[in-house]
Amino acid sequence: MPPKARSKARERNVLERPEFMSLNQPLRAGQAERGGSARRPQFKPQQSLPGEESTESSGKDKKEPGKLPEEDCMQLNPSFKGIAINSLLAIDISLSKRMGVCAKTYSSWGGCRSIVNLLALTGHGITWIIGTIVCLTRSNTLAGQEVLVNLLLALLLDVMTVAGLQRLVKRKGPWEMPPGFLDCVAMDIYSFPAAHASRAAMVSKFLLSHLVLAVPLRILLVLWAFLVGLSRVLLGRHHLTDMVCGFALGLLHFSLMETVWLSSNTCQTLISISTLSWGPFS
Repeated sequence: MPPKARSKARERNVLERPEFMSLNQPLRAGQAERGGSARRPQFKPQQSLPGEESTESSGKDKKEPGKLPEEDCMQLNPSFKGIAINSLLAIDISLSKRMGVCAKTYSSWGGCRSIVNLLALTGHGITWIIGTIVCLTRSNTLAGQEVLVNLLLALLLDVMTVAGLQRLVKRKGPWEMPPGFLDCVAMDIYSFPAAHASRAAMVSKFLLSHLVLAVPLRILLVLWAFLVGLSRVLLGRHHLTDMVCGFALGLLHFSLMETVWLSSNTCQTLISISTLSWGPFS
């Protein structure tokens, strides 16, 4: 066989191999217009078996190299609302950490930590529920029992609502401190909303509406509610927004309790059911 025929046969055998099949294909219209740009080899996909289709389809999302998960993607054009919310949250966290001057014993106001803890204890749910029950057992008037029963129901409503919202939001405090024993009993585990602020606002508004108090006592009662909510921020348990939302939630609880206020007869029925032997004046 002459040398030219051998070279042609060798080229034909090489071009018939699968990796060189794309060299035999004609140029596309776009490539022909560009004047013979670089060709890209095009391989025909191999036909997969029916059993392999499910594995290939399930692994498509994982093997896509150009597609990143949503949490790794940067939003290049955020909305004004998102920027404003993120900025406010950053300011809230920064101010709350700076105000946590009693969060640790070595903090700037660490020497006042016991006093601030005592102030926060006056707004604790367990303290108010036990105190209301004790006053209810010692009350001997129908009007007093009516007020105390409604206050007890308002306290239970406040504890359950705040606990539900905290479980739903699950926001941690600025210092991420573990809850104490009384906090776990009262289901005050997370930061948002502030349970002490909600309870203090509701109780102060309740007492101002249903008790005849002098002006200095009314001012002291409002000041006490504010200091109780602030004490939890000083202890590093809550953010400033948690305290503000807690105050708003406490006022909402008061309005709701005023709407469904229980009458004296209903209160006496509840008392008789709960005690079985305790009469209204015993």
